[in-house]
Amino acid sequence: MTTPTQPADLYRHSLRLLLDKDIPAWVDLWDDDGVFEFPFAPEGWPRRLEGKAAVSDYMRGYPDHIELHDFPDLKIHQTGDPGTIVVEMRGVGRLVRSQDPFDMTYIAVVSVANGRITHYRDYWNPLALPQDGAADFTRRGR
Repeated sequence: MTTPTQPADLYRHSLRLLLDKDIPAWVDLWDDDGVFEFPFAPEGWPRRLEGKAAVSDYMRGYPDHIELHDFPDLKIHQTGDPGTIVVEMRGVGRLVRSQDPFDMTYIAVVSVANGRITHYRDYWNPLALPQDGAADFTRRGR
């Protein structure tokens, strides 16, 4: 399958890769100099990852902590910049260690150039995450 290059299609493809737990393929969607930001990260949590290698390092253990089952309520909004989208969605699944349900609402601003993610601002609420292994995961990468 050819990787989509349009921002909305690329984003939908990225969600399928997360559901399939294919983190290496998800990371391959990133530009080498891509930036992943978490504007609402509390003290001690990563706020900015610079470069594909940093994104890969951060995401490596994701399936060991959060098992995603679906992304319902997905809404992708076009912006005045054809390379940038705003995404609203929920991620639902379970926390691997505790087996508790996982249900998180996200808003993201994602920029794409040449078929690669160049900038991803993830406006999720880390304070809504139960204090277990998933919370330990999100603190990595400082």
